[in-house]
Amino acid sequence: MTNTTSGLAEGAPPIREISLGDVRASLRQGWNDFRAQPGFGLFFGGIYMLGGWLILGFLTRIGAPWMIIPLAIGFPLLGPFVAVGLYEVSRRLQQGEPVTRKGVLAQVFHQRERQLGWMAFVVMFIFWIWVYQVRLLLALFLGFKSFSSWDRFVEIVLSTPEGWGFLIVGTIVGAFLASVLFSTTVIALPMLAEREVDFVTAMITSIAVVLKNPVPMFAFGFVVGLSTLLALLPVFVGLLLVLPVMGHATWHLYRKVTAPA
Repeated sequence: MTNTTSGLAEGAPPIREISLGDVRASLRQGWNDFRAQPGFGLFFGGIYMLGGWLILGFLTRIGAPWMIIPLAIGFPLLGPFVAVGLYEVSRRLQQGEPVTRKGVLAQVFHQRERQLGWMAFVVMFIFWIWVYQVRLLLALFLGFKSFSSWDRFVEIVLSTPEGWGFLIVGTIVGAFLASVLFSTTVIALPMLAEREVDFVTAMITSIAVVLKNPVPMFAFGFVVGLSTLLALLPVFVGLLLVLPVMGHATWHLYRKVTAPA
């Protein structure tokens, strides 16, 4: 890692240059933190898994199974907020402080009084755009197709030119939205959990980090995205492992790419 100066807003930390080796180290440290405190990881991962089950049950109940895939893919956009508790666990492990349920949960609830709540509006807005664009593309590409079941939807998407167009355009738009959200939150969320800064400063810092370290940061984003998608396949159960490991890893990457508070 190389220290660099930063021309960011007051309160923003200096940004460091990192390498792919730092990304690998962060992932390894994330795994080690999960092994050191698996109870916290399973607890926060379980909350996320339960949310996925609720979405699945709701869509099945209202007879809209074709929305399962886009919502399941977009659902991880909300994951970083569940990871706030994981950031605190990693911080305590890194600082040699005792890791207690009372201390970690108190830090999570304390975020209600800080700027992290404003980030929720940003993330929810992007998530809303994601859902809206999926419905828009469904109407544009598949509006004249009839699908009342999951099997019929998959058949139309995979066997018709309209379905291929839906997949291609949806993937491009989804990748753009995911890149925007990743760039604005990957460093902002752990930064807001640790420092007394406003959410705009945190977002600007996060974007600056990605611009200064595009290859390692997007490599990290690719690993997080791919791991999360694979974790969704066994009916969200894989999130019990993937979410905590990636949450811990995000904390360590944040600490590598910014100067200490």
